[in-house]
Amino acid sequence: MLARLAGKRLLADLVAHRVDVIVTTGGTPPALAAKSATSTIPIVFINAGDPVGIGLVASLARPGGNITGFTNITTELMPKLVELLTELAPKAGVIAVLVNPNNPNAEGIIRNTQEAARAKGVQLSVLRAGTEGDIDTGFASLHQLQAGGLVVDPDGFFAGRRGQIVALAARYAVPAIYAHSPFVAAGGLISYGTDDDPVYRQAGIYAGRILRGEKPADLPVQQPTTFELVVNLKTAKALGLTIPLSILARAEEVIE
Repeated sequence: MLARLAGKRLLADLVAHRVDVIVTTGGTPPALAAKSATSTIPIVFINAGDPVGIGLVASLARPGGNITGFTNITTELMPKLVELLTELAPKAGVIAVLVNPNNPNAEGIIRNTQEAARAKGVQLSVLRAGTEGDIDTGFASLHQLQAGGLVVDPDGFFAGRRGQIVALAARYAVPAIYAHSPFVAAGGLISYGTDDDPVYRQAGIYAGRILRGEKPADLPVQQPTTFELVVNLKTAKALGLTIPLSILARAEEVIE
């Protein structure tokens, strides 16, 4: 709550100073907050999921208004995360998904994960966590749910609590998959998602084009074209898991 209030105050200050362009990071909530704060100052968002579905832009090709940016297609990514998790834990009859209910993409994340789990013949339990305490409670329920694996929603709130989540996955010995490789670098098991570094560079280019006179309405929202698969063999060993060769062969990075 304090972070959200601080963000609103910062946006209000930026609008009051009539800055030339606002670039938002941290996903969907900051992008929506910026759009609510101003309809005139150009906005470039980074890593917002389903920007059309949540009303950020009119369309990807012609965003309209004063906002454009880069989507990480998080909602569409969930079936791939489920697919990889079931490869890692083929005997799991139940998996769970950790979702931030405060994110406007939450229902889309749940829906796509549910459909993917059903297609794989496994049950899905939804763990809603909007606070650090909720994260602790969610992990504590995994044993009772008999969950053999966990998908972590690619949400900015969870990214900011990476250490807590990775530590809890180790404590409860649950195979967990993430959409961001820093989780794996911090000791997580596996990730599949976009590389953020090129996105930040492209966002800087968009901001420069806007400063030179182009309008956000004329700059299409860009989708990611490359994805990276990262595996931590040390974590797999601690969990007693053998990473299938089919996954290792596709991995861009293997941490040993």
